[in-house]
Amino acid sequence: MMQFNPIEALKHQLDTLCDTAKTGFVRLNTPCQVDGLMGWLNRQSVYPRLYWHSRDADAIEYATLGAVNVFDSLAALEADLAVLAEIGGQQPNYFGGMAFDPGTPGWEHFPACHFVLPRIELQRHQGGATLSLNLRFDGRCPTAEIAQARACLDALVEEQPLPCLQPHVYQREDRPRQQEWAAWVGKVTNPDHLMHTPKVVLSRETCLTTSQTPNPWALLSRWQAGAADCFQFGVQFEPHEAFIGCPPERLYKREGQHLITEALAGTTRRGRDTPQDQMLAAELLADKKNTLENQCVYQQLLTQIEPLAHQVHMGEAHIVKLRSVQHIRRLIHAELHSNVTDQQLLSALPPTPAVGGVSRESALAFIRQHECHQRGWYSGVFGRISHASSDLAVTIRCAHIGQKAIRLYAGAGIVAGSQPDEEWRELDTKIADIMSLLGMG
Repeated sequence: MMQFNPIEALKHQLDTLCDTAKTGFVRLNTPCQVDGLMGWLNRQSVYPRLYWHSRDADAIEYATLGAVNVFDSLAALEADLAVLAEIGGQQPNYFGGMAFDPGTPGWEHFPACHFVLPRIELQRHQGGATLSLNLRFDGRCPTAEIAQARACLDALVEEQPLPCLQPHVYQREDRPRQQEWAAWVGKVTNPDHLMHTPKVVLSRETCLTTSQTPNPWALLSRWQAGAADCFQFGVQFEPHEAFIGCPPERLYKREGQHLITEALAGTTRRGRDTPQDQMLAAELLADKKNTLENQCVYQQLLTQIEPLAHQVHMGEAHIVKLRSVQHIRRLIHAELHSNVTDQQLLSALPPTPAVGGVSRESALAFIRQHECHQRGWYSGVFGRISHASSDLAVTIRCAHIGQKAIRLYAGAGIVAGSQPDEEWRELDTKIADIMSLLGMG
């Protein structure tokens, strides 16, 4: 359990700060003890509440509360990064995400682009855990900023174990229904359509209505336990709505000017034993339809990255094994030009061909015309951005949770050779993990 003394330690540092000159960004840190970041998040009354854990081995786990600054455009975020980089000293982490298609209507409480510089940041790393308090002083009244920071510290309470997941009865509705889905696939695979749009990623919303939805942090914690090779994220902007997920796909990771991204496309199920699993993996790598789907993704990514980099290297196709599915993946490494920013990367890369299609605009036009559900932040972006490094995931394998409904999303890349029934089964396979946690597997 987190003890009270870390909060007192930060208050003492805040008192000391009152007597010093203040400019730019200041982060106050203190070691702390915590059993579970989600159990800690779930107890707090401050919003927004964000959770982020990269899939990399030994990655830092983050839980954040509140907002020092909020940015609803990439330009505003980049301007803040540039201002603080010029001032020098400590540099903050920004957390947030973007919708799949920012130009279309989205979810009510999820802006098209939304990043926050959090007030409170709890990090768990190999050496233990650190509780941080973030402050900004440029253009602000120092007294007011310190008072707001103190009020946030005063609101913190100790963690408690997450509630148990209780069984619920759900009513399921798929949008589109299978017959309409088959008609969509038929249109995309029509030879005339394939000539100008070789791939469209179609999606389905599975709406599960119930009298009361489960606690989102308890659900994410259970989901996380079986998704060690995936990113894990959660966001609550207000108490009765949450967006959580365990996506396997990286949008990009940037360390300085070194960029890593990937083409993750082409899917099959897991086998019942090792020999069958290996056979399915070999068949996936050899399958023309799935190879074409992956090829569409990496060729488009290369086209988007090459103007931003002076060196690009693409790895060999290999299989990524997740709990319920296997994917084809190719890693792409690039050395970016010195002036390339996260704003440029986030303007160029999403929506990736793995969730949109090729060509992008033609595929998006088809999606806008046919999909009746709102994707919102599904198949968008979520992650962490800083001056030195950034790490963002594509928000697939996710759940949008309201008071009386859970909306699950899954997509399938439709290319030449796609069969409607096979693609529909792939959608069910992609939501199998979360469905089993909800007692519907």
